[in-house]
Amino acid sequence: MMPVNKEELDRLELRYEVARKAIHLSSLSIPVIYYFITRELALLLLLPLFSGFFLVDLLKNFVPPVSKWYHKTFDSMLRTHEIKGEKNHLNGATCITLSALLLVLFFPKIIAIAAFSMVAVSDTLAAIIGKAFGKHRFGQKSIEGSMAFFLSALLIMKLIPEINPGIGFAMALVATVTESFVLRIGSFRIDDNLSIPLVSATFGTLCYMLFLPGTLAFFFIGL
Repeated sequence: MMPVNKEELDRLELRYEVARKAIHLSSLSIPVIYYFITRELALLLLLPLFSGFFLVDLLKNFVPPVSKWYHKTFDSMLRTHEIKGEKNHLNGATCITLSALLLVLFFPKIIAIAAFSMVAVSDTLAAIIGKAFGKHRFGQKSIEGSMAFFLSALLIMKLIPEINPGIGFAMALVATVTESFVLRIGSFRIDDNLSIPLVSATFGTLCYMLFLPGTLAFFFIGL
């Protein structure tokens, strides 16, 4: 087998990154649909969706034929920590549906929509721009990728008129900072599909509670 040089390896990694993030971007359908439906209906749709992904995660850890199929099918698009990490890790699809479920359960509707849209769109752009054009790196991230995240997050907030502009800016900034670092609890690595939306949604909710408490009840009811 001929060795693959670094330039060719980078192209392969970018190709798989684009494929992975194209799937990731499709999760934007979750906040778009949630905008037009009730919280109860959203939960009715998300519970079986999350359960299905979670079941595959469990089976891949304990049922060899499922594990073999899973790795043969998806290893090319998995992160190193997803392949070589602890045996019982959750994959990205499970984490992102879990984050959607938690957002709908515990946060005001419009804040949940804004926070999830950032992880669907901004995290996708940050990964692709960082992989293709990232020259100024810090840790596993790049300034170029973080700027792509922040600017796209600001655009998302601009496109959601119900979000207060100042709080939207703050949520975008907090989400960018969260995306820039790997969060851990002990030795457990928190997937950014969970950390980005949950941290930004928590911060946004606290901002509304402190500065615009009168609007929070309306957001919990819906649009």
